[in-house]
Amino acid sequence: MPESPYEAPGFYDEAIAAGRHREIVGGRWDETGRVQMAALLEAGLQPHHVLLDIGAGSLRLGCKAVPYLEPGHYWATDASREIMLAGHRAELDDPARLDPLHLVQDTDFAFPGVTEDITHAIAFAVFPHLRLARLGQALEHLKRFPRLECFLFTVFLAPSAEAAAGPVRQPDGVVTHAGRAPYHVLESEVVELAKSHGWHLARQERMLPRGQVLFIATRA
Repeated sequence: MPESPYEAPGFYDEAIAAGRHREIVGGRWDETGRVQMAALLEAGLQPHHVLLDIGAGSLRLGCKAVPYLEPGHYWATDASREIMLAGHRAELDDPARLDPLHLVQDTDFAFPGVTEDITHAIAFAVFPHLRLARLGQALEHLKRFPRLECFLFTVFLAPSAEAAAGPVRQPDGVVTHAGRAPYHVLESEVVELAKSHGWHLARQERMLPRGQVLFIATRA
């Protein structure tokens, strides 16, 4: 079984061909993009900063961040470059503000070719579809960005170790699981993982779409 439904053969190609580039990244397109942008602004993002949008999909955040940031200050990665290019074609008011070379295919959270000038990074609704070790990969590789001020990411949490063993209904109604997507984890697991890679976490209490929980990671 694939780790994530996004790994199914032909998943992206079929959706893009059908014009469903918005739907396959989770729906609630405008609402979720606004939540992402608001979280970044609260974390101190300003137009001169350089943003890395991890798991950017069809630029749900990018269509809001690109007009806000100075030209050339938005970078994005995703397992599918084609889904990002679909967003570039369909969702940007001024596509010239975003060089397609800033849209980088990356399946290992290694961020190949991304500028070292990144100051802020976000992975929204990415790790709920992946096992926790993949967050560890991202945390480790993000350490190569010397100017990075913070990394925002979301997960689903289980309320206790006992509850984590079975399905958990999240506050927004989504049912999550320990062994298949969408995954839930324990807060203590996330904190310990971050600590082992040299990061300090601060949990944010804002209500997010589908009941996700937002953490902000800063260098320990």
